Amino acid sequence: MLRLCLLFALTLPIPAWAGDPTGRARVVDGDTLGLATPGGEAIIRLHGIDAPERAQTCLDATGAARRCGDEAAAALTALIGGAVVTCQPLDMDRHDRIVARCQAAGRDLGAELVGQGMALAYARYSTDYVAAEAQARAAGSGFWSGTVEPPETYRIAHRSAPTAAPVAPAADCAIKGNISGNGRIYHLPGGRHYDRTGIDEAQGEHWFCSPAEAEAAGWRAARG
Repeated sequence: MLRLCLLFALTLPIPAWAGDPTGRARVVDGDTLGLATPGGEAIIRLHGIDAPERAQTCLDATGAARRCGDEAAAALTALIGGAVVTCQPLDMDRHDRIVARCQAAGRDLGAELVGQGMALAYARYSTDYVAAEAQARAAGSGFWSGTVEPPETYRIAHRSAPTAAPVAPAADCAIKGNISGNGRIYHLPGGRHYDRTGIDEAQGEHWFCSPAEAEAAGWRAARG
C-alpha cells in the first residue's frame, strides 16, 4: 500500500510556485506583471481580465484613436504605485505564466482595472468580473466612453494577418526590444539570442538606439 501511495504521489504535477508570490511589481502590459520574488522574477497573468494589447488602439467618444494598450498599462502602474503586490496563484497558462488574483494596498487589481473600464472581463475563463464590466459599460468609464475591440479578437486578427517584410533598423538603432512570456526584453547586437529574435512592431515590439532608451521605455536587458 505504501509503495502504491508513493507511486501515486510521484505522478502528481509539481506546481510552478511555492506559496503566494509577493514582491515589487514591474508592469509588462495591462494584464501582466513581472513580480520580483526571492526565487527570481515571476511572470503573472492577472486572473479573469483581458486588457488591450500594447500596440492596440481604440476610439474615443469623438472617434479619434487612443493608445488603449498603453493606457491600460499606465492604469495598472498607477494602481500599484509603490505598493508590494501579493498574488494568489490559480493556474498556469499556455505561455507558462502564473495566472493569479493579485492585490496591492488591499485592492484587487483585476476588479479595479475592469471597474475603471481599463480592461475587459475575460468571461471565457471566469465570470468574476462580468458584473464590474457591466457597471463600467453603463457608466461609460474608461474605454467604454468610446469603442474598444476585445483584445482576444485583436490578437486573432493580427496572428492571421499576412506577415509583413521585416523592417530594417537604422544603422545606429539595432537594439531589439522583444516581448515574450518572460516580459519586455532588449537584445544587443552580438548577444546570445540576438540573431534569432524577431521584431514585430504591430505587436508593440521596438527597435532602440541605446540601452538607456530601451530601459526608459520599460524593457530590461537580456541575460547572456
